[in-house]
Amino acid sequence: PLRFKMNPGSFHVAVRHRNHLGAMTADPVALGTSPITVDLSAGSTSTWGADALLSINGVMALRTGEVMHDGLLKYTGAVNDRDPVLVRIGGTEPNNTALGYFPEDTNMDGSVRYIGINNDRDPMLVNIGSVDPNSTRTEQLP
Repeated sequence: PLRFKMNPGSFHVAVRHRNHLGAMTADPVALGTSPITVDLSAGSTSTWGADALLSINGVMALRTGEVMHDGLLKYTGAVNDRDPVLVRIGGTEPNNTALGYFPEDTNMDGSVRYIGINNDRDPMLVNIGSVDPNSTRTEQLP
C-alpha cells in the first residue's frame, strides 16, 4: 500500500514508471483515512485522455519505451527514444548488450538489446500503435 500525508479529498490518481508513458484516472477518486484500491490494470477503470493504456491479454498496462522522459514516445527523428538504446550498448555495434537497470531497458528484462529476440526497440513500435515508425504517442497526463 502507498500512504500519502494529505488531507482527505477527491484527487485524480496518476502513475508513472521509469520508461513508460504515465496514465491518470479520468475521474477524481475519494481518498481518506481508510485504504482503497485504485486498479488501473482493470479495463473498467477509466483513464484521462485518449488510449492512455495498452491491453495485454485483457490487462491494461502503461505503454513502455518512453526513454527520453519528455512525455512523447517517438521512434524516429530528432530526440527519439530509439537512439538511446543504441548509445547505451556502445553506439556502434548493434549486437552488444548492456546488463542493468537502465531507462533503455524497455521490456524490463535486465538487459538492453538493440536487435534480436527481446530487443528494446520493438516495444516502442508496439506502443506507438502503428506500423509507421514516424508515428508518435503522447503521454496522457495534463
